[in-house]
Amino acid sequence: MKRIAGILLMLVYGMELTAQKPDALSRQMTVAARDFLASLTGPQRLQAVQPYDSPLRFDWNYTPRNRKGITLKELSVPQRQKALKLLQTVLSTPGYSKATQIIDLENVLRVVEKRPANDTYRDPENYAFLIFGEPGTDTWGWRMEGHHLSLHFSAIDNQISFLPGFMGSNPAEVQAAVPQQGRRVLKEEIALAFALLESLDEQQRQQAVLRPDAPNDIFTRNARKALLEQQEGLPLAAMTPEQQTLFRQLIEVYLHRYHVTLKKQQWTQLEAKGIEAIRFAWMGDTRAEFGTGLGHYYRIHGPSILIEFDNTQNGGNHIHSVVRDLENDFGEDLLRQHYERVHLKKH
Repeated sequence: MKRIAGILLMLVYGMELTAQKPDALSRQMTVAARDFLASLTGPQRLQAVQPYDSPLRFDWNYTPRNRKGITLKELSVPQRQKALKLLQTVLSTPGYSKATQIIDLENVLRVVEKRPANDTYRDPENYAFLIFGEPGTDTWGWRMEGHHLSLHFSAIDNQISFLPGFMGSNPAEVQAAVPQQGRRVLKEEIALAFALLESLDEQQRQQAVLRPDAPNDIFTRNARKALLEQQEGLPLAAMTPEQQTLFRQLIEVYLHRYHVTLKKQQWTQLEAKGIEAIRFAWMGDTRAEFGTGLGHYYRIHGPSILIEFDNTQNGGNHIHSVVRDLENDFGEDLLRQHYERVHLKKH
């Protein structure tokens, strides 16, 4: 398992882009958003834009449902390309690949669930873009959301907040006889977690494994503010150097969904808050198999970050994963700092 995890990491990080200053990336995101909005008609723009202080900014979900914003289905091919270019601006190459593969799994579900080709419940075009505020101003943001994909970005004084970020995969492993057969969209998130679990000795396992059964979903669901008061599990400080390397690599897999500048930004925050205190906790089956009927769950919980991974639904072949910034989800901490600076200037 460790060898497989290492190979996966080489494949992932071999495609990493060059880091740049956060304000430079913010400007690139602004240009891409403006380009997308400029391609829209008047009625489309009304559909695609909300004020930055709209409560819709916090109304997120990862289930199939009708969403505010403009969907891929409602865009022409050139407009769709500009929307996806905006997404590519802030994601890494592997992160963008995961996002598009998650969208493509809707085609798998149509076949598996024997739905018609024009079904709107399992629909790869039912992913919506919604802009909050005016790109390039002091406070603006946007999101892209649909089934099993919910990505949020805010630009506050040219600093980017990029969490919460949700990615799911149903099925976790495509077993049906379809062109996508064998696909595992979130394979690195699984392989490294099991590699870390299998490396633990009995005493470490007693601290890391909280219970033999797994929850049916992530605990925080789609809450506006992620809150798990008790930090449980095995802290990084109690791991061997080899285990610490595995744990750091597991965390990096989640952050590496994003542009390297954002990944490094978040990693700097983790180190500043005390990375040694981040804990690894496990629930459920300890076998690295799909469809066992038992499923498994793990979380990574520290002073400023919460990552949840759950694979229990559909007999243990249906993944939900989320990354939350416990201080700056939806850019709320950056926004507070912005208002404090504005207040000081006025006085």
